[in-house]
Amino acid sequence: MLRVACASANPHKVAEIFDLMGGVIELIARPSELTETQETESTLVGNARLKAVAVCLATGLPALADDTGLEVDALDGAPGVLTARFAGVNATDAENRTKMLSELLNKPRTARFRTVVLLHFTDGREIIAQGVCEGSIATSQRGERGFGYDAIFIPSLGDGRTFAEMSIEEKHLLSHRGLALRALAKSLEDLPTA
Repeated sequence: MLRVACASANPHKVAEIFDLMGGVIELIARPSELTETQETESTLVGNARLKAVAVCLATGLPALADDTGLEVDALDGAPGVLTARFAGVNATDAENRTKMLSELLNKPRTARFRTVVLLHFTDGREIIAQGVCEGSIATSQRGERGFGYDAIFIPSLGDGRTFAEMSIEEKHLLSHRGLALRALAKSLEDLPTA
């Protein structure tokens, strides 16, 4: 089984990646002494690549990174690559959700989550996969699970609940990250073996 270093420093994302990629790859935790890579690129792919390359160089292992953006139609696709920093550079998840709810007062609420996962190999090869989850922004926060915008995002293919109101398994079936990681797993299955 392929040993891969997880590039994410976000413990919630790491847990989801471990849940979704278990049995497909042997995922190794990101070295704790490694400083977090600054996301300075203008695209999700660019930011995922920055993180994966840094962890690959630090560990000597292939590295898996992701980047996710929330694209809100009424905000012309914002916050996009700035999703984690929507309410400011050091904003908390709660501050980001509160700002989103205030920005969308009396506006259409259609949105989507887009996740790009990138597996960077030590020889420079890459596999990139994407997952998109269409949905809408709720009018108030609902649910206790999850992180980020989960308490205000309602997936279109769901039953009206936010991600934060769903079980972990239900969220994984519908989520952008689940879709992207399943696409990556399929690409890995299709790789020729040495």
